Amino acid sequence: MKAPFVQRCWVTFSIYIVGIYASCLNRFVIKGNDNIPHCGPVLIASNHISAYDTIFLPWAVIRYNPLQMLWAPAKEELFEKRFQRLIYASWGAFPVRRKRDVRAGRRLNTLLLDQKVMLFPEGTRHKDGQLGPGNRGVGKIIYDTRPSVIPTALIGLNNWKFPGFRQDAAVIFGAALDFSDLFQLEDCKETHVLIVDRLMQAISNLLIKERVDCGRK
Repeated sequence: MKAPFVQRCWVTFSIYIVGIYASCLNRFVIKGNDNIPHCGPVLIASNHISAYDTIFLPWAVIRYNPLQMLWAPAKEELFEKRFQRLIYASWGAFPVRRKRDVRAGRRLNTLLLDQKVMLFPEGTRHKDGQLGPGNRGVGKIIYDTRPSVIPTALIGLNNWKFPGFRQDAAVIFGAALDFSDLFQLEDCKETHVLIVDRLMQAISNLLIKERVDCGRK
């Protein structure tokens, strides 16, 4: 599934406008961007600390991968108003119902055949910066699609005010995770939990390395 060239141009243009605010007017630092594959299926899996995450994380990815899409599931409430629905859809977001959404799950699996997708495994924001448990469904997605999974740590965005200037924040992209041993196990809840737990531990390790208290060891 590939977006039209015009849409990809629009996304890249929009993202660079965001980037001027993030990295020029503020101090949004990007680390480890060379860990993101330029092609093939990629899952960017990040902690979720602010509503700004969904704006500035795409900047960090597309800055080094122009004219590509970073698709993202988003809560269906964001698509209730026509204008918002058009904007979010043009940026590659698509609605997901809070309970099990089979249609959204199928779309995720299709996108992860060859596209970049952004997910927040916790499923909800933790404004205090603490890292919550991962959703078992993310483990299932990884088991079924087997993309390059990039653990990602967002830092400081939960302290930003808008509009604001000279505010500090960072995103750190870790090396792709190896799940080959877990992929040998049975396709079941226990395996999915092991996968998402390994992912969350990798995100925790990135935060700890940056001396961020995420509530884990």
